[in-house]
Amino acid sequence: VKTFVMMTKLASADALLVDLGSRMQDHARKGRSWVDQIKEKCPEVKFKAHYALLGYWDYMDIYEAPDDETAAIVSIISRSRGAHHVENWVAIPADKILKLTESFGDE
Repeated sequence: VKTFVMMTKLASADALLVDLGSRMQDHARKGRSWVDQIKEKCPEVKFKAHYALLGYWDYMDIYEAPDDETAAIVSIISRSRGAHHVENWVAIPADKILKLTESFGDE
């Protein structure tokens, strides 16, 4: 199982604040059906957190999926539901990265 972070932008950078507010309200109304569609297409996906953000990205979701292909389906579903831009990142626990770097030693 892999951990993924999905960043979602609902509107383009030049969208008016009113448009963004409208999109966020629409997103909130459609949120349940978005989750239901992901559960139907990817029942193995487990959402760990969902945050609204104050910055370039509007939402951040942290979830677990068995592979990259399943994460791609989550992204495709999000785009098909009206997201302007979606990125999925693989998240690796910091202690695992530190373990990987131990093999490099002091060169």
